[in-house]
Amino acid sequence: MTAVPPADCTRRAVIAGAAAAACATMPAARALATPLPTRRPPLAERRFVSRAVEAQIMRVAARIGDPQLAWLFANCYPNTLDTTVEIGTVDGRDDTFVITGDIPCMWLRDSAAQVHGYLPLARRDPALRRLLRGLIGRHARCILIDPYANAFTRSATDATPLSWAKDDLTTMTPGVAERKWELDSLCHVVRLAHGYWRATRDGTPFDAQWGEAARRIVATFRAEQRKDGGSPYRFQRAAESATDTLILDGHGAPTRKVGLIHSMFRPSDDACVYPFLVPANLFAVAALRWLAELAHEVRGDAALAMQALALADEVNAALRRHALIGEGDAAIWAYEIDGYGNALFMDDANAPSLSSLALLGCVERDDATFRRTEARCWSADNPYFFTGRAGEGIGGPHVGLGMIWPMSLIVRAMSSDDDAVIRRCLQVLKTSHAGTGFMHEAFAASDPTRFTRPWFAWANALFGEMILDLAARRPGVLA
Repeated sequence: MTAVPPADCTRRAVIAGAAAAACATMPAARALATPLPTRRPPLAERRFVSRAVEAQIMRVAARIGDPQLAWLFANCYPNTLDTTVEIGTVDGRDDTFVITGDIPCMWLRDSAAQVHGYLPLARRDPALRRLLRGLIGRHARCILIDPYANAFTRSATDATPLSWAKDDLTTMTPGVAERKWELDSLCHVVRLAHGYWRATRDGTPFDAQWGEAARRIVATFRAEQRKDGGSPYRFQRAAESATDTLILDGHGAPTRKVGLIHSMFRPSDDACVYPFLVPANLFAVAALRWLAELAHEVRGDAALAMQALALADEVNAALRRHALIGEGDAAIWAYEIDGYGNALFMDDANAPSLSSLALLGCVERDDATFRRTEARCWSADNPYFFTGRAGEGIGGPHVGLGMIWPMSLIVRAMSSDDDAVIRRCLQVLKTSHAGTGFMHEAFAASDPTRFTRPWFAWANALFGEMILDLAARRPGVLA
């Protein structure tokens, strides 16, 4: 088993033994009469245990006909709880810190996505509710430290421990681990908060501090429309990869200010070619509407709700005017645009992507423009669509050509109603883990034993969420 050195091997250093060693046979495996050993840490070494999650594993694994697929689910679904969470209190409030896996800092996007699959269980598990409340509160405090940062340290007084970020030319403050402005980071925060409230109707985490953070989100989105031509954000890094820094003295490529929100980096942490990242703007429209619902129904803040809805409508109208390639029944979404008429078509496996728009709630599943766009993404028209002996899937520039991200296959399976498509995705995923029992960041299309990041909790969490989705929506593909 070998790992492919990624473009930034300091950032992506493989951590030896990352959550892959365990020796006991899991109960779910015994129930399925399979000798596959669990890859979970021993019970005493797990960071957090949820009775509801353990019951869910047993219930769903027993319905999966393929023992290896059941084994992968039982390893991946609880991986975030087993290995990445730390629970405590701050100023009398619940607090939860969630690392990405092999990087000991908390990304807003990753942490929100890592726990999203546990939301349906929160109503009946008080300990899980506490964990989720703590993360919602932690997100709010992070946004109040710096709404432009994508990653944060455990303590609000710490300097970044990330070697690649220490000399970045940007406004680094204590508590910030990395300061790449990624529009989707704040959208994922809102998605989790809204999903928690819808699942539990628990208004506890939506206190005055959360309200202040929500106002900061809307204000930051407004500022990053850059209607006056300026922005307080600047970022440069001395790096070998051009995708790790911004051109034009750290301000990024020029744009015509058309009402869209600038995102200088993608959810892959790679710099945008054109700063209007279309899937992130579509995600922002959805997030602003969710935020408006929370502001109105939970906070009783009619002014904030109106501001969020007005901005959502403005961005949505700008997307319809400027972000479509082609017209009428042939129109598809661009990936990035600059407002001058220039457009980039591609897709990147990280969500939000064009392929993930339905999954994230940005469009309806049967939306014709989305389905046309998705089909183009999963074709040779996308320069980051790769095929090989191991299968086919979407990657991105982050770890190089020919590298498929399991996340892309998971997103496609969750977005599809075609059992044949879903089964193909499951087959590739099942054979891509290279004996580790976990999902990876990426694997070589020609050889799945060549992969990056053996401990990537977001991919594991999304795999578990996919199995739950299929068990409820298309149970026949798992039987």
